[in-house]
Amino acid sequence: MDSFWAGKRVVVTGGAGFLGSHVVEKLKERGVTDIFVPRSSDYDLREKSACAEVVKGADIVIHLAANVGGIGYNRDYPGTLFYDNLLMGVHLMEEARKAGVSKFVAIGTICAYPKFAPIPFKEDDLWNGYPEETNAPYGLAKKMMLVQSTAYRCQYDFNSIFLLPVNLYGPGDNFSEKSSHVIPALIKKFVEAKEQNKPSVTVWGTGKATREFCYVGDAAEGIVLATERYDESEPVNIGAGFEISIKDLVEKIRAFVGYTGEIIWDTSKPDGQPRRMLDVSRAKDKFSYSSTTNFDTGLKETIEWYKQNQ
Repeated sequence: MDSFWAGKRVVVTGGAGFLGSHVVEKLKERGVTDIFVPRSSDYDLREKSACAEVVKGADIVIHLAANVGGIGYNRDYPGTLFYDNLLMGVHLMEEARKAGVSKFVAIGTICAYPKFAPIPFKEDDLWNGYPEETNAPYGLAKKMMLVQSTAYRCQYDFNSIFLLPVNLYGPGDNFSEKSSHVIPALIKKFVEAKEQNKPSVTVWGTGKATREFCYVGDAAEGIVLATERYDESEPVNIGAGFEISIKDLVEKIRAFVGYTGEIIWDTSKPDGQPRRMLDVSRAKDKFSYSSTTNFDTGLKETIEWYKQNQ
């Protein structure tokens, strides 16, 4: 076991979810045995009392729990997304401080960045504009944890860090039609279209928007490395450092699935943020993080996982 983790009780909210399950695996690989994963059915983290119960006796809290979805979900439930994510973050960090937790790892989102932030997104640009409209309620609710983290370090000397993961993908992703992100949504569409011999697949937007995607296992390793090695207030991006257009992504997934039908672009639907790509140099400098999974390899793994588990 790494000496950092020896004897520590670690709470991972959202630890049964997509990213969280990978974080828990990384902790187990390091020999951590005292890991508590509170389930939403047992603990409503929007309630202070539930947060107080969850952090009791904890040495480290890694807060991954979130109410989150894709563009359609963001557009349909902006108030819910703002309320749920704001309350979870505010209450959990406050109760962790009161309970004497030695380190709090707050997980933000790339949705917190301004709509027209320069590419690649640098952490210093985080406050230089308003987020893309469909992402704003979720992104700003999560970004308040950065404000809280900085304020608590200043007033209470509370050791809290704030990480900004890019869009994630990989085996075990959320493939729900209502709340999935772009990669699982596209994989589901193309696999079903091939299996059902559909003549066409309809895709939202124009295809011109760009995104960056990080393999979930790489992002989990970055979070655990930051927990071990990073103790400063400045936010840190966690990503893969590349950019791909939605059009090129669609063509990749179509080719990997082996679908030969027509692609129809529904331009009445939003593209979301025009471009996304992170500058990941701070993570490399501060805690030696870099993404190692080739995008094509990770994408094929994700497609195969979905075919076998749908």
